[in-house]
Amino acid sequence: MTRKEVVVAVTATTVTAVAAAILIGQWLRRKERRRKHTQRILKKFARECATPVSKLWAVAEDLAADMAASLAATTAASLAATTAESSGSLNMLVSFAGSLPSGDEKGVHYGVNLRGKELLLVRGTLGGNEEPISDVQKQEIPIPDNVLNGSFKGMCDYISLELVKYLGMNPGEETEKMKNFGFTLTRTVEEIGSGSISGLQKKSLVDVNDDTVLKEFVNDMNESLDRHGLKIRMNTTLVDDTIGVLAGGRYYHKDTVAAVTLGMGTNAAYIEQAQEISKWKSAIPEPQELVISTEWGDFRSCHLPVTEFDASLDAESFNPGSRVFEKMVSGGYLGEIVRRVLLRMSQESALFGDTLPPKLKIPYILGSPDMAAMHQDISEEREIVNKKLKEVFGIMDSTIAAREVVVEVCDVVAERAARVAGAGIVGMIKKLGRLEKKMSIVIVEGGLYDHYRVFRNYLHSSVWEMLGDELSDHVVIEHSHGGSGAGALFFAACGNGSNQDSKS
Repeated sequence: MTRKEVVVAVTATTVTAVAAAILIGQWLRRKERRRKHTQRILKKFARECATPVSKLWAVAEDLAADMAASLAATTAASLAATTAESSGSLNMLVSFAGSLPSGDEKGVHYGVNLRGKELLLVRGTLGGNEEPISDVQKQEIPIPDNVLNGSFKGMCDYISLELVKYLGMNPGEETEKMKNFGFTLTRTVEEIGSGSISGLQKKSLVDVNDDTVLKEFVNDMNESLDRHGLKIRMNTTLVDDTIGVLAGGRYYHKDTVAAVTLGMGTNAAYIEQAQEISKWKSAIPEPQELVISTEWGDFRSCHLPVTEFDASLDAESFNPGSRVFEKMVSGGYLGEIVRRVLLRMSQESALFGDTLPPKLKIPYILGSPDMAAMHQDISEEREIVNKKLKEVFGIMDSTIAAREVVVEVCDVVAERAARVAGAGIVGMIKKLGRLEKKMSIVIVEGGLYDHYRVFRNYLHSSVWEMLGDELSDHVVIEHSHGGSGAGALFFAACGNGSNQDSKS
């Protein structure tokens, strides 16, 4: 090789190396810009979701005020005449009037929990003397669309027939004595339509003084049970599952004053003295407890930490402007909020590479169980996060840095939801005037609380932070008894009560 050729070769090599260095430098700078932009999105989102104790107390006080305003609005006419500012955002329901379990109830009880498009049949034995529920047997049964959207009688016959099958497969010690039967409803995010049960729920809440639809349903159910030869009677009518959870808590502890469900949806119920509600003062001659369903999914407050992602989720939902609190704290929406944040990061900072993952654009593709699994992944390389990104979004090649960002987004969403729910619990107890005076037990049930450990820990810590050492011992949060759907059994034990399901 001549000297000239050597010089040319060296020059070409140098030019190539310089070009490569320039390209690498550009790639590194672009990567760093993207990383910084991802962090800016994350920090802004975390800042807007922040829930310092002062904000939590503002939320709690607003909820307590809204609860008082709802109770003060005693008739549909007064509700219409009351300004939005004074009546608040809640439309609470008197859901049960009568005696809750005392802990002395005994015997076999039956229950049905309607959850979306499924029935959960439950049977269990109460031993009295506050003994734990035993021999609990459950069976989930899908409801055909034609039954779900059919008549009340068709639904009742379907339930009776499934009970016959259920008892045939799960024989127990049956007697000639009539058994009690409770019916609870677990609300879901999914809009079922205007069929039999969803129609029943809507109609039962329309008129304060008209319980015709409810009575019709109870009569149809009992007639159907009798036609199918079952020694079971529905002694109360349909109530929200949260009421059943509260009944279960009262069976075990007389200091139980409230119950909260935190699953796909959310609600809270508490015990109020009839004398506190003006429309009931003359109707009930002696002091009696009423169970109030707060319907707190509709709670709104200027102090709630709402972000642009919450606003877009609400605007694109099937009920925009409604269920604001529920969309912030319940399992039906948490995964969707996470998806929206990750989509923004992927669009603006290429979190998952230059190509936008198509599945990341699909609403509600990320459920709260998958979100919880990613959030609680403690492996060094976030292997569970990697697995879920592949399974849910089809993201086959994520970096460890991207997986860390996913975990951080999940943490921000879960922490905000849990702490705001905790503030709601404190607000209920504040409304009852029990924060500084009496022990108050709150029963919590639902998949979000049951299976999402980090969420549960955040909720407990928020209540402790708000109340401090001096008052935190006055509010005890306990898990529900008997598991999902068992509230129907405890409600069946309230045989002497009557459901009202009327607007407060």
